[in-house]
Amino acid sequence: MWPRLKTISEQVIVITGASSGIGLTTSRMAAMRGARVVLAARNEAALRKIVEEIRDKGGQAAHVAADVGKEAEVRKIADAAIETFGGFDSWVNNAAVAIFGKIEEVPVAEQRQLFEANYWGVVHGSIVAVAHLRARGGALINIGSVLSDRALPLQGPYSAAKHAVKGFTDALRMELEMDGAPISVTLIKPASIDTPYPDHAKSYMASKPKLPPPVYAPDVVADAILHAAQHPVRDLYVGGAAKALASMGGWAPRLSDVVMEQTAGQAQQSDRPVDDRPHDNLYEPSTDGSERGSGNRFVRGGSLYTRASLNPLAAAAVAVGLGATAALLRARRSLSRR
Repeated sequence: MWPRLKTISEQVIVITGASSGIGLTTSRMAAMRGARVVLAARNEAALRKIVEEIRDKGGQAAHVAADVGKEAEVRKIADAAIETFGGFDSWVNNAAVAIFGKIEEVPVAEQRQLFEANYWGVVHGSIVAVAHLRARGGALINIGSVLSDRALPLQGPYSAAKHAVKGFTDALRMELEMDGAPISVTLIKPASIDTPYPDHAKSYMASKPKLPPPVYAPDVVADAILHAAQHPVRDLYVGGAAKALASMGGWAPRLSDVVMEQTAGQAQQSDRPVDDRPHDNLYEPSTDGSERGSGNRFVRGGSLYTRASLNPLAAAAVAVGLGATAALLRARRSLSRR
């Protein structure tokens, strides 16, 4: 059964990891477009302030303090959405934590903790969401990463978890299609995004982590998420750099290895000391309430590649127009030579 998705203004949308970064940006954007939103994260104080802000602007929102690594707490998110708004139409698994450092330096216990949030959080959220959406239809949107396709040194555990999210999402999508379930399943794969991600990350590097360029605004990801909530789509890369890196990793994996080995260290370490950063959020919530990160001087406010991906007809029209223009120029040059 092909999923029939509602417009954003008709939807109730659940968003995990909603207290900062992509989750916060998406929550605000969805509410601004008329959706009723259920925000979930570990930081209840931050969530309460965000919900009050949304309501003050005329939006409808509720919040649930929950650790997505714990299945029982994820079920409370769904229960709250059903109790408050009568159900939900889209569920966004966005919550994640990060660790920077060489794999041998990161304690296995901390790698397991990362998987609790980044992988098992997606599993818990997906199972809970699908159980509700089977009867009414809707969208399940999992936030992966370009690192779901291409691993990055100094972010090994994070890359491994995002690879696992991709495998889980792809398998779940096929199983739901086999059952004829009216659920769209999308994997969003962003490039580097200007969020507090490196500020909140656990780090074993000598200097404060930073995101490898180019860095895109979180609004670009939020727009892709809300597109997937309305239009069934399998995968969406956010940022042309994400698509380029994934393609390079597929077509020239060994060359990609060499390039990353030579550039990844410098690209992910700033000139700021490690202690010039808030406490990490691996086990407990850190400073929340911010969409953007610190220290990113050059941030791209949009992506032509992603915009084209969200509107393939427009992209085709542009391609046809460019082709026609090129043909006209060639014709003029040919005539001028006669």
